[in-house]
Amino acid sequence: MALVLIGGLVLVAVAVTLFVRALTAPRLRTVEALSHIPSYGYTGVPEADRSEARNALDELASALGTTAGRYITSMREDALRKQLIAAGFYRVPPRRFVGYQLLAGLATALLFVWLLVLAGSGGGVILLAILFGGFIGWMVPRFIVSRRARTRFEQIEYDLPELIDLLVVSIESGLGLTGSLRVATERMEGALGDEMKLMLHEQQMGLAPDEALRSLLDRCDTDGIRSFVRAVLQGEQLGVSIGQIMRNLALEMRKKRRQKAEERAQKAPVKVLFPLVFLIFPAIFVVILGPAVFPIIEIFGGD
Repeated sequence: MALVLIGGLVLVAVAVTLFVRALTAPRLRTVEALSHIPSYGYTGVPEADRSEARNALDELASALGTTAGRYITSMREDALRKQLIAAGFYRVPPRRFVGYQLLAGLATALLFVWLLVLAGSGGGVILLAILFGGFIGWMVPRFIVSRRARTRFEQIEYDLPELIDLLVVSIESGLGLTGSLRVATERMEGALGDEMKLMLHEQQMGLAPDEALRSLLDRCDTDGIRSFVRAVLQGEQLGVSIGQIMRNLALEMRKKRRQKAEERAQKAPVKVLFPLVFLIFPAIFVVILGPAVFPIIEIFGGD
């Protein structure tokens, strides 16, 4: 029993560490994202030395994910890889992520079992706890990745009009599209800046500009990026002024951003209704009706 408890504590510590790291990990820079692709011939900033424990944990997760991939035929690696890239986890292969999910599920199940054993619960409850804990541990990493990808896409959509404004100024000053993208990208930070830098690095590695734009769209399939890629490709094919296209596109995106803000403002009263009814109104009723309730209780109690 002591060995089981010690093993459970170790796995719980590993799961908590991974969970906290996933929540607090900053956005990966583009240079770091490409430094592990030696076949492209690009070398970025050297990666910091990783601890042996982290390397061993990565190897264990990769082995578990590879083993699970042999038996789980429904595991779609392409969709999972696309989701990880959308969340900014460029360095995490899909099978390693599945291994982390298995470790998190096992650690959560052992944690639940340990708590129930201390509480003196029976075997049936422990079995249900194993199933429930394994499911929770399996789903939490996927939820973190989905939430991070959604937040990242929202930030990209919000920053895109500023990028297009910089492109308009650069193009109208005489620079070409690639030069304007490079100048604008140097002044952009966050997820959009990382993605644009990655697109420029792909062009430097030999990818055609239209292919690099389509690769950007594959990584960030949002409405704004889709409109941006379509406008650039159509402008190059039809020979239309890119500056005017970018100016119209920036105006359209700002209108969309204003419409989204108005939509959120209209949803706010509905979202406030639930905490208002279940949290605020009961407290107000207690404060207002409380002084009147006690005399009424005394009057009826005295009869």
